[in-house]
Amino acid sequence: MKYVFQLIYLLFLTNPIVQAAPFVVKVVDPESGRGIPLVELETIHHQTFVTDNAGVVAIDSPELMEQEVYLRIRSHGYEFPEDRFGFRGRRFVITPGGNEEIKLKRINLAERLYRITGGGTFSESVNAGHSIPESRWKLKARAMGSDSAHTAVFKDRIFWIWGDTKRVGYPLGNFHTTAATSSLKDDPASYIDLDYIKDENGFTKQVANFPGKGPTWLDALVTLIDEGGRERLVASYVKIEPPLTVYERGLCEFDSEKEQFVPILKVPLKDKAFPEGHPFRHKGRLYFGNGTPNLVMDDSFEAWSDPARWESIKPTEKLSDVDSGKTVKVHRGAVSRNEYRKKWAFIFTEIGGEASALGEIWYGESESPTGPWSKAIKVVTHNQYSFYNPFQHPVYSNASKGRYLYFEGTYTKEFSGNPVPTPRYDYNQIMYRIDLADTRFELLAR
Repeated sequence: MKYVFQLIYLLFLTNPIVQAAPFVVKVVDPESGRGIPLVELETIHHQTFVTDNAGVVAIDSPELMEQEVYLRIRSHGYEFPEDRFGFRGRRFVITPGGNEEIKLKRINLAERLYRITGGGTFSESVNAGHSIPESRWKLKARAMGSDSAHTAVFKDRIFWIWGDTKRVGYPLGNFHTTAATSSLKDDPASYIDLDYIKDENGFTKQVANFPGKGPTWLDALVTLIDEGGRERLVASYVKIEPPLTVYERGLCEFDSEKEQFVPILKVPLKDKAFPEGHPFRHKGRLYFGNGTPNLVMDDSFEAWSDPARWESIKPTEKLSDVDSGKTVKVHRGAVSRNEYRKKWAFIFTEIGGEASALGEIWYGESESPTGPWSKAIKVVTHNQYSFYNPFQHPVYSNASKGRYLYFEGTYTKEFSGNPVPTPRYDYNQIMYRIDLADTRFELLAR
């Protein structure tokens, strides 16, 4: 045995870099002092390091150690100044155990906070030797990425659902809806501690595996009270066949004992009215819509489960840029009452944006939940990358009396034309917030 230890010791002496501590870079927003996630640092030979939720990367490549290394610096909605040749980056002397800080100017009106789902949310910080609670960095439910989130408050917790979910152990994952819960007391500015519903193998449970071929996607999640005073968690559903064709749709309800949604009513495809998007309440009525409302009904389980009581509304399909006056076409989004602005706030994705076809996020507001919606201001931009199906978190925004509006969306290369996925971040949910005290939002009132 002593010879084994001698060999290990000799290897350490002859190749100390293998055992060396990494060189750590932290990228911060100079306005807030917070670390910025999703910043790419790229070497001349195209090795790319991406900051984690703390804004940290840990560089441990042997060929870079004890060298002056140039790193290109880029991030959606953030900017590093150009040098005289038009390059945006910095030279670093990479040394074992060394560290540097980069300050990056935010161009976005919205501040990127953290990635909510997937693996490696704090892995760079862990590799750097920083003290991070295991609950923040450990992979949960073996889920590496999830599409399009919805939430509702149910049984004094926040209940979450997502669409298709990637698993760590195989290319095919969960195509019948993933679910989790979280505490109402989580601090949305820093971290959401998700408690997933899991199957017998520890992966996310298929909570909506309804009969029929193809995936089951849920939408319009909401908690309702029935005539007997019982709290009921419900949603709409669709069944999908290739390429993306809906062949069945209906309503379903969550069974808490089975931890499973069950279908309760089919809705004919020919019917125009159907609950979609992120519902909200106003004066005893319940509104639905993938953008601005296109459906309204009484706020009760009985009205929701009876299509004869649904009323259609004409949604707003486009607004105008408050700066240029150009038309901004609405893809999908969410409406919520904002007490700070004393208005109804609308967060939405533009379809056919200049920087990305499905990744530009806008904010608009109105005196009424049904409009008119006219002007909008861009709050998030992406360079040839999608950020679709955004929705607001009223529970989190209400904690600041509406001053900070929290929203998230799906970050993915899908539909973007970009063939290169961002490691760890692709096909995951990212949380943003906007400070509605910013004077630039006053432009919407003019």
